[in-house]
Amino acid sequence: MYLTMEETAEYLQFPVAFIENLIQQGKIRALHDGENYLINKEQFNDHLEQLEKYKKQLAEWQAEPLPEDMDIKDED
Repeated sequence: MYLTMEETAEYLQFPVAFIENLIQQGKIRALHDGENYLINKEQFNDHLEQLEKYKKQLAEWQAEPLPEDMDIKDED
């Protein structure tokens, strides 16, 4: 499925100018039909999967209780 730059920006939650810049740098593959750039949505699957994995890891890390500090018990 192909998306326009505006649809891609909304899908990735980035500004349109940022998406356009990534296309110009060659970091996003796109087809130019004469007027618009068309971007294949499938190329972002790995990126979005990694992002979800990192979010899950961060949530697990934040849910971990802090260990009790042994030095605190020794104070008067």
